[in-house]
Amino acid sequence: MNNLTDKTGDVISVQNLSYTYPRAASPALTGISLQVRAGEIFGLLGPSGAGKSTLQRLLTRQIRHFTEGQVRVLGRDIREWDQSLYESVGVGFELPNHYIRLTGRENLRFFSRLYRTPTRDPQAVLELVGLGEAADKRVADYSKGMQVRLNFARAILHDPGLLFLDEPTTGLDPTTSAALKAVILRLRDEGKTIVLTTHNMYDADELCDRVGFIAQGKLTSLDSPQNLKQAHGERQVEVTLIDGRAEGFALDGIGENAAFRSLLQAGPVRSIHSSEASLDQVFRIVTGTDLHRETS
Repeated sequence: MNNLTDKTGDVISVQNLSYTYPRAASPALTGISLQVRAGEIFGLLGPSGAGKSTLQRLLTRQIRHFTEGQVRVLGRDIREWDQSLYESVGVGFELPNHYIRLTGRENLRFFSRLYRTPTRDPQAVLELVGLGEAADKRVADYSKGMQVRLNFARAILHDPGLLFLDEPTTGLDPTTSAALKAVILRLRDEGKTIVLTTHNMYDADELCDRVGFIAQGKLTSLDSPQNLKQAHGERQVEVTLIDGRAEGFALDGIGENAAFRSLLQAGPVRSIHSSEASLDQVFRIVTGTDLHRETS
C-alpha cells in the first residue's frame, strides 16, 4: 500500500486547529499545531476531557466539519478524503466492538470484506496477537483482555500504513502486554506510523518516539519522553552504597568531582540513579493533573 506523506515527510500535519462542539460554551481544542512523522510512534497524552478524543476523531474523519485551522492526513486535507481513507488507516478503540456471537476468525473474515484491497490472513493475525488457539471460539466467551487483542487484530487486518491505537494494553496481564507492545514496535520498525492515546505512562515511555501533552484543549508540551524527563528533572546523580550511605552529586562535571570518585571507592555500590523526572511527573507538571487521581 502507499504510505502517503506531505512534502515534509509528515504523515499527519495539524496547523492552528480549533474546534468547538455545536452548542458548547467553550472550545474543545484551541490552536493545536503538531506533526507526526513517517515511521514514528507518537503519543497523544493528557487527562480525561482534555481534547485527545476530539483530536483523534478529527484525524480519523469521524468529525468532518471544522472551521479553524488545517488538518492533513496521508498527504491530503482531511476534508478532501472520502471513505477510501480507511483503506490506509487502522483504528483500535479502547472499548472493543465485535460481533460476540461470531468467533474471532469469523469476525476478522467479516471485517476483511469491507476493504477493496487484499487483507492479511485472519489466522496469521490472530496468531500474531496470541489468539491463534482461540480463533474458533465465540467472542462472547473471550475475556476482556482477549477482546482487546482481537480489537488490535482488527485494526491491523488490512495492513494499514497509519494506525490509531487507543489504550491498546488495557486489561492485559504484564506478559501479554509486553508481547503486544513488541508487536507495536515491530510495526513501527516495518515503517508503520502509529498514534497512541494512553493514560499508561509506562507504555508511552517504552513505545513513543515523541509525545504531545494536551490539557484543556491546548497542546502544552511536545518532545521525546527522554527530553521531557530531563527537562523537568534535576541534573543530579544519587549514589547509594551497600551499607546504606547515599549522596547526591551534580551531573555536570561529575567525572572530575573528587567527592564522587571518593564515594565510589568507599565501598560496594548498591545503585546509581539519575534524578530525571518520570513521565508520570511530567504529566502532572505540564497538564496540572494528578495522573493517579485521574485514572483511579
